[in-house]
Amino acid sequence: MQRKIPQRQCMGCRERKAKRDMIRVVRGTDGTVSLDFGGKANGRGAYICPDPECLKKAQKSRALERSLEVPIPDTVYSRLAAEMEHTHG
Repeated sequence: MQRKIPQRQCMGCRERKAKRDMIRVVRGTDGTVSLDFGGKANGRGAYICPDPECLKKAQKSRALERSLEVPIPDTVYSRLAAEMEHTHG
């Protein structure tokens, strides 16, 4: 029997995709926002496709802020952009 693949919705394009193919942004229990590549960090998570277009949409619509209920620092957005360039560059 095949195991079910966990799905998550991208905060940019709003499409559901495999969890392992996405980047997790997490608000830790102390309120800090960081990137979680292992998918195991404690806190509230939001997912985004590793696509610069999805990042632009999410940033413009403030979807990550709404989902995590905290302001997202520019450093997190720039790290996401750098990570996407690294994986797709």
